[in-house]
Amino acid sequence: MHVRWSRLMLICVLVAPAFAEQRSFEYCTVCHGANGNGNPAIHAPRIAGLENWYLKNQLVAFKDGWRGAHGDDAPGNEMRPVAEGLTLAEVDQAIAYVGTLTPKEPPPTVSGDIGNGKMLYAACAACHGNRGEGRVSLQAPALAMRTDWYLVTQLRNYRSGLRGSSNLDGRGRQMRAAAIASLPNDAAINDVVAYIDSLR
Repeated sequence: MHVRWSRLMLICVLVAPAFAEQRSFEYCTVCHGANGNGNPAIHAPRIAGLENWYLKNQLVAFKDGWRGAHGDDAPGNEMRPVAEGLTLAEVDQAIAYVGTLTPKEPPPTVSGDIGNGKMLYAACAACHGNRGEGRVSLQAPALAMRTDWYLVTQLRNYRSGLRGSSNLDGRGRQMRAAAIASLPNDAAINDVVAYIDSLR
């Protein structure tokens, strides 16, 4: 807990002058790593290379308090107050800054049965595309080239209700229902994410 509060205090120290002087949003890399390529040690995923519309949706979700509100979602609890401090104009500035970062392919870290994962992914493909390319018309982000351990974490969060439980989160509630219906246990989650890794 002390480490988390120390990190949050560091973010606040960096955020305040950035807002006051309207500087760039380099403080994002404090948690999300050099060039926004993630930091697994503190459960911060890669943000470089993510779709602008998806980043905006998630920042607004954190800002409005319906993502990162569950008491057991420690990384979300840290992200929410950062987003709450942003105006909508600053959300757009943050997204523009992230768009300048150079994404690197995240290393695969998840093991599973790729054959079983392929069968499980059939339910995901309807929204996220056959190759994990995403579909903006359905507000479904790309999954290929994402941080795989983060995908595992979020699928677990959907299953447990840490994410996708808010009445304001329509797409999250759909994801939670899909995860519960299609991914009965952690082994199934690992299998489908291992298959997503193979789509790179």
